[in-house]
Amino acid sequence: QLRLVESGGGLVQPGGSLRLSCAASGFAFSTYAIRWFRQAPGQERELVATITSAGTTTDYANSVKGRFTIARDNAKNMVYLQMNSLKPEDTAVYICNARRIDRSGLRPEAHDYWGQGTQVTVSS
Repeated sequence: QLRLVESGGGLVQPGGSLRLSCAASGFAFSTYAIRWFRQAPGQERELVATITSAGTTTDYANSVKGRFTIARDNAKNMVYLQMNSLKPEDTAVYICNARRIDRSGLRPEAHDYWGQGTQVTVSS
């Protein structure tokens, strides 16, 4: 069964760190790009970080550049988001997404898998 499961969320003080994990099963993980999103109540979903299928390229939202790092271990079907220097505005549900663009047809077609999310709360 195709599945993504996030873990590692919790309560942390401002300035602290957390490492989120996303475990994949049931699909060819190494062929998918991975994106971390976050969403807070009343807020738009925000793309936080992206890593390509081979892990050769990463990208980050301006709000987290220099503080967050995305990495993957294709041998273990795992992706991580290391979050440092956390701020209260980082509080959100963090959601893992796997995306593969199928270019074999007439048009490029995106295939997406989504995790359930893990809560991160940054508060004193």
